[in-house]
Amino acid sequence: MKAFTYERPATPQDAAKAVLATPGATFIAGGTNLLDLMKLQVTTPMHLVDVTRLPMNKVEETPQGGLRIGALVPNSDLAANPRVRRDYGVLSRALLSGATGQLRNKATTAGNLLQRTRCYYFYDVSKPCNKREPGSGCAALGGFNRIHAVLGASDHCIATHPSDMAVAMMALGAVVETVDGAGHMRSIPITEFYRLPGDTPQVETNLAPGELITAVVLPPPPPGVQTYRKVRDRASYAFALVSVAAIVDTVGGRIKSARLAFGGLAHKPWRVTDAEAKLAGQTPGDAAFTAAADTAFAGARGYGANDFKVPLAHRTLQAVLVETTRT
Repeated sequence: MKAFTYERPATPQDAAKAVLATPGATFIAGGTNLLDLMKLQVTTPMHLVDVTRLPMNKVEETPQGGLRIGALVPNSDLAANPRVRRDYGVLSRALLSGATGQLRNKATTAGNLLQRTRCYYFYDVSKPCNKREPGSGCAALGGFNRIHAVLGASDHCIATHPSDMAVAMMALGAVVETVDGAGHMRSIPITEFYRLPGDTPQVETNLAPGELITAVVLPPPPPGVQTYRKVRDRASYAFALVSVAAIVDTVGGRIKSARLAFGGLAHKPWRVTDAEAKLAGQTPGDAAFTAAADTAFAGARGYGANDFKVPLAHRTLQAVLVETTRT
């Protein structure tokens, strides 16, 4: 690990100002991803700005009936929160499927949203990676790409986003709140928060330099049955090959509304509103579920070792729809 300097600012604005003003600076909170990257010299920040003691660690109800989740709320605490368990079950299930208990105790809400890809070649500094070193190439394209993207990828990057929590947040329609060094605050819908790789895979979000996440706001809980299903190689400490966050409301034997988000398939949590629209007004069954899956994964493309993800995603979505529409 290379040497770095360190500071602990007093306010979120001061933290944002410090990162913006100091070359090679980055925020650190739980460190469950950043410290690994520093040890491997995948990333080598020159200055760490510690935000762990800032007042951003509460879960509070909003006047609209939703929740405001502080950026520093640990994943374990959020998953166990009584209101989250009661009204946002998809989020609790997603959080509990991630990593291990020890890591969830340290990992934070904002850090979970911002964690980097687990692409083998991103972590191996001896291999070319456009995300790590723009313009060097993408070793995964012709390499071992079993865990890689089948949707939204480009010739510059086929990495996936590893977060489970972010997939549930996408289905719930979360909004990310931020502050910058000048004290300006923004509210970014999670649908606009992440970027696809295109020809700049190193730019993963629409955050400005030095912009700090302060909270994530959930709208009032949507009606319907909520679930999160994660298909992975082992039962713990494994990232999703395919995951589905679903919220499906059925009335009178028909599907009134559906929200679907997918993990393990793209550079960001993937949501296809056209697939949700295919389900609205339909009687639950194979025909409706197949139509939704065909729409959700239209254009999916494997790269050899990950070809299996496309049929696996179809089967996983249909199983989830059976679960959420069962009466």
